[in-house]
Amino acid sequence: MSHSEEKEFTRSPAVARLSEEDIKSISEKLRLKLTPEESKATYEFCGDISKGYQRVYELTPPTSTVKYPRTPGYRETEDDSWYYKCDIKGANNGLLAGKTIAIKDNVCVAGVPLMNGSKILEGFVPDRDATVVTRILDAGGRITGKAVCEDLCFSGYGSTLPLGPVKNPHDPTRTTGGSSSGCASLVARNVVDMAIGGDQGGSIRIPASWCGIVGLKPTYGLVPYTGIMPIEVTLDHTGPMARTVEDCATLLEVIAGYDSGNDPRQYPTMPTYPYSKLVNDEVNGKRVFKVALLKEGFEDVEESLANIVRDAAYKLKEAGAEVHEVSLPIHNDGLAIWTAIAFEGTYQTMVKGNGHGYGWKGTYNLPLQEKLAGAFNLRPFDCPLPVKVIMLFSEYIQKEYQNKFYAKGQNLVQYLTMEYNRLLKDYDVMIMPTLPRMPSKLPTPDTSIEETLKRQKLVKKNVAPFNATGHPALTINAGFIDGLPCGMMIVGRMFEESTILQVARAFEKIRDRTS
Repeated sequence: MSHSEEKEFTRSPAVARLSEEDIKSISEKLRLKLTPEESKATYEFCGDISKGYQRVYELTPPTSTVKYPRTPGYRETEDDSWYYKCDIKGANNGLLAGKTIAIKDNVCVAGVPLMNGSKILEGFVPDRDATVVTRILDAGGRITGKAVCEDLCFSGYGSTLPLGPVKNPHDPTRTTGGSSSGCASLVARNVVDMAIGGDQGGSIRIPASWCGIVGLKPTYGLVPYTGIMPIEVTLDHTGPMARTVEDCATLLEVIAGYDSGNDPRQYPTMPTYPYSKLVNDEVNGKRVFKVALLKEGFEDVEESLANIVRDAAYKLKEAGAEVHEVSLPIHNDGLAIWTAIAFEGTYQTMVKGNGHGYGWKGTYNLPLQEKLAGAFNLRPFDCPLPVKVIMLFSEYIQKEYQNKFYAKGQNLVQYLTMEYNRLLKDYDVMIMPTLPRMPSKLPTPDTSIEETLKRQKLVKKNVAPFNATGHPALTINAGFIDGLPCGMMIVGRMFEESTILQVARAFEKIRDRTS
């Protein structure tokens, strides 16, 4: 190395100079068979490349502005649904004026710790607000805290929270489900008016169903994911949770829309609507809505639960809807297709890619990425068992089969999407039970690890396929069995959330009138 090169690299080098020994070692590992002349040329060339990396290190990227003052808040220990309490007041008026909102703890709120339910992120404090947080505050909402979530958001059963599971508001011996556990409980107990949840495999709809509230997974990309910890970029969704369909529509209207290129899940011409106004353009008197009861969605569902949902769907006839039973066999393969994507995609994005990985034409959350990099490198043993299973199985699959099954899964998603779309040409919405089981009993010391893992998979049968395809899906309480809620899921065409909300609102009125 020349004197000028040595001087260049005395300034806190971002990348240590690639040595000749490094080149030899890497060449042997990758079986590149470099000649001595090629090795020498590579050494000189990489010295110049490192200078470019040094310049990238020294440049300062633009940072987001934190618009509303706040204090860090405090760790909540009395209520099992809160991770951190705070009080951030937004604008003086707007659609959310007077409303209190809980934010799932995988969403960045500047100055307020983010743990994402995991020990590996403990101590991390974001320096920015997620786009949905800014939009809530701009609309006059008041954020009162961060709700606990499952460890790294990878549990639908509700058993991986570091401080113990969130108890179901209807029966404290049962789980809320996950991963947006705290959000569902807080809304159901009237602690807050609304919440922002996340959904990669049902994580809004599972706890919303078991807690008896309204939870909406919007169309893929409709709500920007900027500033939220990703799991798998083609499955990531965030959306509203509320006690009423009207509140759900109002929160959706606030958070939906294009985020100026920060989130490549979106595109500039995405349609958005005044959902809060359209929600009461009901079935009756407007047009006849055609409802498809999806036969496969009722298979392997507890009989009493299936009957409640079926009866609830037929009640929509009172609002002038047509209800027909239909079959779409590919739905039964939806969970398998989702699994191939969720396992390997999560491993590459969240674990090996530290939350983002490569090929991401949008905003990277660098502080979060650096925190994850250190955590996954130094403390992978602190990950929850479901994530350890994903790491182990995906490492094996990629070693033996490369990305063959992930790629085939994504190709099959196109077919699955077309089949749902084909059915939705003739019907406005599909209806099925949100979950195949009633809320599960909380795990005990006697509950086997094998049984816990099995329950993780069971709850995803109907919800996960629509994370893969991106169709909007809403759960609403259809009734009760022994005091426990029964979720009914309404699925619609891409970007037609207004239709889903209208059908849900029509049912809500019938339900509340006859209850």
